[in-house]
Amino acid sequence: MRTLAGSLAKLRGRSDNLPQRWWFASTAIPLIAATIGPLSNVLSIAALVTPWRVTLPDNGQPNSAGRGTDDASVGIADPHWELIWNGLSLFCAFTGNIFLLLNFNSRVRYIIALPLSILLWVLSAVILIAILIAMNVYVPPIPPAEAYSQGYWHAVLASVLYLIGSGILTVNMIGYFRGHYPQQFHLDDDQRTLILQTMMFFFWLAAGSGVFCALEGFTYTDALYYADVSVLTIGFGDFAPKTDPGRGFLFVFQLIGVIFLGLVITSISRFVTNISADKIIKQHQKHARESTVGRTVTNEKELRERLGLPPRSTNPDGVTAPATETENPPEEHPEYYSRRPSLAKYGRLEIVGRTVTFHEKRRKDGTIEKEGGGVDCKRSKRRLSHDSKARAREAAKSAQEKRKKRRQKLLLLQKERDRFDAMRQIQEETRRWKQYWALGMAFLAFGVLWCLGALVFMFTEERISELRYFECLYLCFVSLLTIGYGDLSPKSNIGKPFFIVWSLVAVPIVTVLIQEMSSTVVSAVNRGTFKVAEWTILPKKGVLRHFIDAHPKLRGFLDRLQELQARRQERKRIARGFQVQDPDEEILHDPEPGDVNTTATNITTSTKNEGVNQGETLLAKEEEAETEHDLARELAITIKSVAHELRSAPPKRYTYEEWVHFTKLVRFSSRGKVEDKEEDDVEKEEEELVEWDWIGENSPMLADITEAEWVLDRLCESLNRYTRRQAGKNFTTREGAEFGLGMNESATVVKPTADHDDVGEACETSSSNYSQDQEDSGSSRWKSHDCEEDART
Repeated sequence: MRTLAGSLAKLRGRSDNLPQRWWFASTAIPLIAATIGPLSNVLSIAALVTPWRVTLPDNGQPNSAGRGTDDASVGIADPHWELIWNGLSLFCAFTGNIFLLLNFNSRVRYIIALPLSILLWVLSAVILIAILIAMNVYVPPIPPAEAYSQGYWHAVLASVLYLIGSGILTVNMIGYFRGHYPQQFHLDDDQRTLILQTMMFFFWLAAGSGVFCALEGFTYTDALYYADVSVLTIGFGDFAPKTDPGRGFLFVFQLIGVIFLGLVITSISRFVTNISADKIIKQHQKHARESTVGRTVTNEKELRERLGLPPRSTNPDGVTAPATETENPPEEHPEYYSRRPSLAKYGRLEIVGRTVTFHEKRRKDGTIEKEGGGVDCKRSKRRLSHDSKARAREAAKSAQEKRKKRRQKLLLLQKERDRFDAMRQIQEETRRWKQYWALGMAFLAFGVLWCLGALVFMFTEERISELRYFECLYLCFVSLLTIGYGDLSPKSNIGKPFFIVWSLVAVPIVTVLIQEMSSTVVSAVNRGTFKVAEWTILPKKGVLRHFIDAHPKLRGFLDRLQELQARRQERKRIARGFQVQDPDEEILHDPEPGDVNTTATNITTSTKNEGVNQGETLLAKEEEAETEHDLARELAITIKSVAHELRSAPPKRYTYEEWVHFTKLVRFSSRGKVEDKEEDDVEKEEEELVEWDWIGENSPMLADITEAEWVLDRLCESLNRYTRRQAGKNFTTREGAEFGLGMNESATVVKPTADHDDVGEACETSSSNYSQDQEDSGSSRWKSHDCEEDART
């Protein structure tokens, strides 16, 4: 099958396990279309029941005796053909919306429902556009006494929304034809809830507008504008109920409407959060992890390979050159300094924390030494022309040059603890990025809706209110924050329909912005307040030490100050020289390094350290001497503890020591000799025993579940392996006991002799005795067989 573009279509089934691409087209677009559909239907209803032309009072002069506005206009009857085609357009749009919902519920196939929805929405938009053009050509309003009403502009907005909805559904269908995702929409509970709540909200808004139209005498378009302003809690005050039935209905309408609005906003916020967490946040974390893996080195060999340097050479005496000049003292390898085969031959290696930066060695003329003592002439410093300088600057700004500079900063992860800390750092950086990304997107959406909305209102309210752009910004701001002073509000027939659509889109976004601010800005303010309190009125123990440890540059500066102070004191001691003292006088000052007391103290300290080391060795031996029953008991206690941590908020994040403990409990159940197990059991245990790398793709920190859930699953698997192995041991012990019992019974019948003939005679005697017993002939044959086996032994 070939598409219109001529490319081969790759159709997929209704549901499969293949990876999905174009995630926005496959997930977000159908839900956006399901939200646009009901709103467009409400606007089409308003366009159908409202005349499209009105007569303005006082010949359309604005603000003449307070009656020249569009609010006091009188409708002009529309032609019959306009009503018929308008109703047909509404029917097509409503039918297309139904097909889309049936596809969501798997009632109609994707390949049937989606093209019908697109076709019907396009047909509805085309009909509305044709009516608009026909009205403008054949029966246009005669200015300035006549103008288009709110119903006309509702039809314009409805046709635009129908085209937008059909366009994004077309993108979704193109993705399906290209095989990026299956045709079945797998909606979760949150997505189904969003669709249902959106439909109920717009149904309640349209129905409430009809009730207010009947009770208060509003036109349907004015009633829809009043219902929108009320349910969004803006309340300009330009429309208000005057009758008791209208005020009484407002109680019910507003309570239920605010509940529906809150549910819709919550579902939208949850949906956006889930999409960003599944795609954007995970993609950012993946890039950060891949960048970390790409810059990781564990030893000098990998470091030399990353830097493009030759491997470590071996001296004539067979001594391998140390990695750095500080690895071994000079007196141990004097021949090393004669040949200088270390990294210092090629440049300077700077290590700050776990970051390794290599600075290439340059000569005095600015050139870089090549391998073998040559000179890299391409990078020599010479006078360049203006064009050459410009090209050099562009080359320095290129992506390849930037990547090369980034590769110079490598990560030295020699131990397992370093890899764990690196992954924790990636998680923390991703968490901060997630917060600020969500906050930035919310601010961006808020700014776009605010500024663009003000620009539109400046043109729509020019004839009546003559608002400046700053006044329109003020109007949009008090509307977005639902303040609604009422001093400024939309008055024109085009301004009110646009305000309905704009406010229904903008107010939920502002609510999401406030939620993101509460999780980022407010949290940052709280952390700053706690920090100030720790340094001022509520000092915390060790806060200075923690601050210094958190800033490596400051710690290095303080270390250098201590070194300078120690050298200064050493020079002072050398300047004073050795002091002569009475041997009987007690030493009150600090002993010199060569003093006898210092040596004794060092011996005592060394003895204590040896005792500590012996204690640590014994402790390690005790840990190694833990029996399986002790570990099984500890496993049960740990499972109970982790199960309680499943409900912790925020989710529990374990330390490296706790992960070491969990790893011991996970792996102890797989101990034992492989030859004592069956092949199927060995393969099953290897599948259950998951090995991972902290910064690898199978890291438990990258799982879709919390760390507590992941640990609990592995501990339960370990407990299952232990109980399965204990059951096998018990079965083997029971068989051995039964076999030993049989041997004991045969031993009571056959007495051991020193001669094989005697054993054979005893077997024959026992066999003849048991064969005389007709009630237990099988038992006699079995015992005769045992006697024959004993004879052969």
